[in-house]
Amino acid sequence: MAKLIFLVDDSETMLMSLKHSLEFEGFVVETALDGVLALARLEQGLNPDLIITDMSMPNMNGIELIKNIRAMTKFRFKPILAFTTTTQKHLREESKKVGATGWLVKPVPGKELVAIINQLLQHKN
Repeated sequence: MAKLIFLVDDSETMLMSLKHSLEFEGFVVETALDGVLALARLEQGLNPDLIITDMSMPNMNGIELIKNIRAMTKFRFKPILAFTTTTQKHLREESKKVGATGWLVKPVPGKELVAIINQLLQHKN
């Protein structure tokens, strides 16, 4: 059964690019344009195997989204990757503190992203 990846990013171009790459590799992909929309989808029953979220988004940033996801019992141990253009150490530490599983700096080559996802999902099983 294909693994479900939930991508959250305010860039439609980024979402389309990542979605295409991941679907090409056999993943099922759902998307949301910001943290508020993402949280609503999760509350409505979406149950991804892994979540990848941008850090800088309108309405609810990645840090707040991760905090809210981790507060939901069924997502307490779900892998979450912070995906951002910044390399600022304090943001990386903050994302880890609120529960991010890992931190990726954009752009990440498709094959590298797939390898990271596969590694995280293997550890989850």
